[in-house]
Amino acid sequence: MECTETDCASTATVRLHVPWADDRVVCAAHARVLARRDGVVADPIADDDEWP
Repeated sequence: MECTETDCASTATVRLHVPWADDRVVCAAHARVLARRDGVVADPIADDDEWP
């Protein structure tokens, strides 16, 4: 699965739980930036069984 951020074709490796929006899956680079916001929780995606 690809990162859900606009214009990013990297593989999604992290699920972000965002309290004020829908959860989303993103690449490691986007997760590092987006997870710095208060309340956002980043969970690494271990394998294909965890995909939504």
